[in-house]
Amino acid sequence: MKSFQFKTVLTGGLLLIFGLGLMSLTSLRQTPWVIDAKYKAMKNPVKADAASIAAGKELYNKNCASCHGKTGLGDGVKARTLETFPGDFSKPAYQNLPDGELFGKTKIGREEMPKYDGKISDEDIWHMVNYSRTFKK
Repeated sequence: MKSFQFKTVLTGGLLLIFGLGLMSLTSLRQTPWVIDAKYKAMKNPVKADAASIAAGKELYNKNCASCHGKTGLGDGVKARTLETFPGDFSKPAYQNLPDGELFGKTKIGREEMPKYDGKISDEDIWHMVNYSRTFKK
């Protein structure tokens, strides 16, 4: 009888631990980020030349690298404190997005991603978009 109770308690405990582990993994999943069509349709007015990329790198390192990482892999020092993965900017899922969508995401933010509207000029956001394109593998 005691053996049966022990196995039941042990099985219940293992199921509880497994369930909690699954719940923690679901927090790593991100919900789709829907961006208004007006942003998707925007064309980047800033030429992606060396000056823009240099400006974008400086701005990115100051405002983005702590979460997104120095090379855009989502491995910045603050990334481990976030509830959601900040994304890997080197992957096609990011690199295939239109410039306007990247601009919009940076400008309006959501959840843990800060809103940069009013904090960083539109031109500077475009510089950061240009720089983020250098992360493509």
